[in-house]
Amino acid sequence: MNNSSPAYPALGLTADEVLTTTRAVRKRLDLTRPVPRELIQEAVKVATQAPTGRNQQQWDFIFIDDPAMKAKAADIWRAGLMAGAPDEHDSAPLPTRMSFASSEWRRIRGSLGHLVEHLHEVPVLMIPVVRVARRAELDSIRGQAHNWGSVIPAAWSFMLAARERGLGTVWTVAHLTYEREMADLLGIPFDNTVQVALTPIAYTIGTDFKPAPRADDRKFSHWNRW
Repeated sequence: MNNSSPAYPALGLTADEVLTTTRAVRKRLDLTRPVPRELIQEAVKVATQAPTGRNQQQWDFIFIDDPAMKAKAADIWRAGLMAGAPDEHDSAPLPTRMSFASSEWRRIRGSLGHLVEHLHEVPVLMIPVVRVARRAELDSIRGQAHNWGSVIPAAWSFMLAARERGLGTVWTVAHLTYEREMADLLGIPFDNTVQVALTPIAYTIGTDFKPAPRADDRKFSHWNRW
């Protein structure tokens, strides 16, 4: 079934095509073309159908399209990126299937540099959040799994729906080092609303995205034992 409206025609991708070609888009975000709020709302409508723990539906998306607000949000994100992750200098080996000496990683670093320079120019920024009774809920693995497992499927569904509508997105978390500062900027009640990511949204420059290089799928599967 084609869910596109006449004003905003969809690409007509199959389910597998959407799932395998929704890329982290940085360099190919069109900074010059406005993104209609109505189009974003179409993707939100799709996202509401994502599974959510106990059907609580305790997630929200905050969209920023005011230029002054975007500039301030982008500055907080950049500050978080410069600060680095809290465990960045941990001596434990980082679990990864990608070599940080690879050409793939060099391309990612290059595209990240592009986003650093232009984040404030992206038409819309989105911050997914999850509502909690208290932040202490996230102190346990079970509490984390319940809450992240409610908001992340919705956010991913939004990103898939955006891809079908010619929009590009990328999942970033750098600003969470300064989550309270972002909460103050956007009026988010910090004690019971937890930010999850910051996602730029723009039309893509071209729509011809392809599956990315990945490890052999058989290496991801474990049967009966680790």
